[in-house]
Amino acid sequence: QVQLVETGGASVQTGGSLSLSCAVSGDTASGYCLAWFRQAPGQQRERVASVYTKAGHTYSPTSAEGRFTISRDNAKNTIMLQMVSLEPEDTAMYVCAAKPTRNSIFCANNDYTYWGQGTQVTVSS
Repeated sequence: QVQLVETGGASVQTGGSLSLSCAVSGDTASGYCLAWFRQAPGQQRERVASVYTKAGHTYSPTSAEGRFTISRDNAKNTIMLQMVSLEPEDTAMYVCAAKPTRNSIFCANNDYTYWGQGTQVTVSS
C-alpha cells in the first residue's frame, strides 16, 4: 500500500516562490503515476502536475504550466512541486496522489487511488 504525506505549505506574497514535498512510502517501482492536485473551497479539484515513476514523463496541463514543476528526489523518496510567480488564484489545499498503471499516458487522467491529507498554500496580494 502507498502512503503519501505532504509538507511545505505556507503563506507567501504574490510573485513569491514555494516548494512542496510529498513523502512516498510503499512500492511504486512497478509503475505508478505520482501527482499534485489542488482544491480551493467551492471549486473543482484540479490536477496541476504528474510524473510516471518508470519513464519520468511529466504532465502539467493546467494554467500553472510553466510556473509549477514536479520532480523526484530519489534519495529522500519524495516528489516535490516547485512553484514560482505565485498568484492569489494559486491559493488552495495541495494534495499528493498516486495510482498504479502500465502506461504513462494515464497519468494525465484524474482517477488517482491513493491520496494524502494535503498542505495549505495561501498567496496574498
